Amino acid sequence: MNKRYEPADLSKVRTYSLSERDNKVAVDQCGSPHEKGASVRDLLSRLPRVLGADALLKVADHVVASRSDGRPALLMMGGHVVKCGLGPVVVDLIERGVVTAVATNGAGSIHDFEMALIGGTSEDVAGTIDDGRFGMAEETGRLMNEAIKKGAAEGVGMGRALGQVLAEGEFPHGNCSILAQAYRSGIPATVHVGIGTDIIHQHPSADGAAIGATSQTDFRLLASVVGDLEGGVVMNVGSAVVLPEVFLKALSVARNLGNKVCKFTAVDMDMIAHYRPRVNVLERPTQGGGEAYRLVGHHEIMLPLLAAAVIETMEKETFDE
Repeated sequence: MNKRYEPADLSKVRTYSLSERDNKVAVDQCGSPHEKGASVRDLLSRLPRVLGADALLKVADHVVASRSDGRPALLMMGGHVVKCGLGPVVVDLIERGVVTAVATNGAGSIHDFEMALIGGTSEDVAGTIDDGRFGMAEETGRLMNEAIKKGAAEGVGMGRALGQVLAEGEFPHGNCSILAQAYRSGIPATVHVGIGTDIIHQHPSADGAAIGATSQTDFRLLASVVGDLEGGVVMNVGSAVVLPEVFLKALSVARNLGNKVCKFTAVDMDMIAHYRPRVNVLERPTQGGGEAYRLVGHHEIMLPLLAAAVIETMEKETFDE
């Protein structure tokens, strides 16, 4: 069939008045130009109330509202958060009572530990993998594995075991440690690992039974934290696989045990959008209620900006527990 087509006759197209159209953006949502010397509060107030900026400010409002009501704010984070130099930002949020529980993966605990110990972390993998030196720093493996074995013997989780050592030991940069501050503040800090995923598992001092026992204890502790999440906030920052998977299982345990965890605010923040955080943190957990937000951007910019928005929204310096 060789049908002959002629150009469409646009004279017959039907139009309607612009006044009848619904618009997604209005002038009162537009941002305002920055003025020299303006405060952080002014900067935030001048952001446009659309898309990512609007989501950022709404997340800050949710965090403050939840904490003002005495509900928890769980921060789940990957190791890149520490590598980006954000340890002090998270420490401050814990001290202010904004963050009430922390969950991280093995990489997060290692970077946190090394920053406290030597004031630096994140080795050059390409420069050490060829001769087998990658991940073989003696102090990191020995000290962390010793703390984990001690924690297993005492029946505590990996997060608490490492946090106690960091808080009570001689660490020149311990004030930067998230795990140490969690221990000092008495809030849950959990570490979730898979055997073989972390450099300390390569060391002669590694004890698989102790690693497994302390991480299992931390999973159970996280399930209790998630069981109290109704009306609270969970933020996943920079974990594309481990923490979204762990969170979904902890949520299932919490609900299975009879906890009402339906309406809460779920947030995912990462440099790019990933599948598992979307479905396991944002969509599936909140399908029965609650709200979900995705913030895409570099951690070293987005997390300080969110922290600033929260602090500027707070009515007092710290929250009452």
